[in-house]
Amino acid sequence: MSEATSQAPADSARESTLGPFARFLKATELDTRMLGMIGALIIIWIGFDILSGGLFLTPRNLWNLSVQSASVAIMSTGMVLVIVTRNIDLSVGSILGFVGMVMGVTQTAFLPGILGFGHPATWILALGVGLLTGLLIGGLHGYIIAYLKVPAFIVTLGGLLVWRGAAWWVTSGRTVAPMDQTFRLMGGGPQGAIGSTWSWIVGILACAALVLLLVAGRNQRRRFKFPLRPIWAEAFLASVGCAIILAAVAVANSYPWPSGIVRRYAQENNITLPEGGLFIAHGIAIPVLIAVGVGVVMTFIATRTRFGRYVFAIGGNPEAAELAGINTRWVLMKIFMLMGVLAAIGAAISTARLNAATNAQGTLDELLVIAAAVIGGTSLSGGVGTIAGAMIGAILMQSLASGMILLGVDTPLQNIVVGVVLVIAVWLDTVYRSRLQ
Repeated sequence: MSEATSQAPADSARESTLGPFARFLKATELDTRMLGMIGALIIIWIGFDILSGGLFLTPRNLWNLSVQSASVAIMSTGMVLVIVTRNIDLSVGSILGFVGMVMGVTQTAFLPGILGFGHPATWILALGVGLLTGLLIGGLHGYIIAYLKVPAFIVTLGGLLVWRGAAWWVTSGRTVAPMDQTFRLMGGGPQGAIGSTWSWIVGILACAALVLLLVAGRNQRRRFKFPLRPIWAEAFLASVGCAIILAAVAVANSYPWPSGIVRRYAQENNITLPEGGLFIAHGIAIPVLIAVGVGVVMTFIATRTRFGRYVFAIGGNPEAAELAGINTRWVLMKIFMLMGVLAAIGAAISTARLNAATNAQGTLDELLVIAAAVIGGTSLSGGVGTIAGAMIGAILMQSLASGMILLGVDTPLQNIVVGVVLVIAVWLDTVYRSRLQ
């Protein structure tokens, strides 16, 4: 009893020496690296908006930015687990290109001969073939790495070359188009979004889910007698989270359909256009919903499952994890299988957005995915990484690309900037980890 009494004043004394901002961070338990990354993203957005004459922070550009970031964000969630275990996957861009070509050929050349053109099951079967292909490729890589003990760098570097060549070989370099009409919805566009009403419904449900998660987390802490965040901190997190969600919905609903598509829609539905035109909002794009869903599932896997705990244990100390009874080889193989499936989902979004499958699809995506994970706080030394950080890193990388395109920067210079940002991110991670030791 006396020990507990003496400990409380000691904690209070230590907290009183902290500054206001440090006390705020301690109460809210916000990650300083995450805050720094969000701050950098805001600075990049404001800078590009000023340099582009106000074109960057428009609903149209932000909506397109979210769609363009989706496939890289999805793959970056798997790259987090790969890098956490002190491995790397250089083949994800080539897997995306190969799987995209397989899905394209499946729905344009193979299935029409069996089911006929326009069959409602075409997109489901094509997507299923793509996911299975990604799973098998990831499983092959994982088996060679985990059981044959070939370094992941060599295996995935070989995969980068093999699957890029295989994407060309499937059609001898020909572009495959167009995609199934329903399949194209996964790529976004006016039809590939859920509209204004459903966007607000999704936003409100997301806010409710956030509040419920905070309440459940607080009850869980109380149950196991863990320290509780102050009520004001819980309210702050809920308020800011809901504000961000609803602001994102408002931006998505501020971007209208193009006038030509609106006129065609009005003619097809016998709608008389008003004098000022008809405003039809895009709403949240379907690929963005897919990316958010993948992020939620991957966060649950990484933080709430035995598999996720094993992944971080292996990354922290592989020898100790194996001595503790963890089947490290099987866990490692499952990580690469998961990475293959995520690359297949990215391929579906990318192919649907382009409405075509090309053998150059996904070129250099492996650089963007690795950069997104590292910028998002995943340490190349292993054992540290977050799914949310990687997804924000993907948005940051796409923001750089979109901003430079708006400013008319040449592609070679864009690649230089991406490379410099990646090196700086790794350097900052090294500095951060050295200060913790």
